[in-house]
Amino acid sequence: MHLYTAQIDWTRGDAAFTDNRYSRAHEWRFDGGAVVPASSSPLSVRVPYSDPANVDPEEAFVAALSSCHMLTFLWLAGRDGLCVDRYSDSAEGVMEDIGHGRQAVTRATLRPEVVFSGARRPSDADVERLHHSAHEQCYIANSVKTEITVQGRWQHAG
Repeated sequence: MHLYTAQIDWTRGDAAFTDNRYSRAHEWRFDGGAVVPASSSPLSVRVPYSDPANVDPEEAFVAALSSCHMLTFLWLAGRDGLCVDRYSDSAEGVMEDIGHGRQAVTRATLRPEVVFSGARRPSDADVERLHHSAHEQCYIANSVKTEITVQGRWQHAG
């Protein structure tokens, strides 16, 4: 078993609160010392009560899916003797109504672009297998109901 922690801190300041006109800006603090400015999404709570410059939970969710997939992909590629020079993903998540007045991020699409180098050149099938295995082994993907699609591209440098 592994335990992961995050400290989430918000303070009201001088806002009345009960009129729903308070800042949703807050901080996420992690055990390694990183502090991330966070807020509700401006799509959920209008500015100035949300801060569009801060990370919102929905963005963080999509980033966590993408980051976990990438880290698993890199580990698998290295284990297979492939050298990855660069990995970049323009991930997105879709929030939809799921009934009874509720919403959820129901779909996420990962679009990794991977650049390989070295003597061993992976085939399309190799890269597809790596992405499939990365998805199957990603802790975050295994933890959610969201449908996750990987639409990767790759190339070999040199």
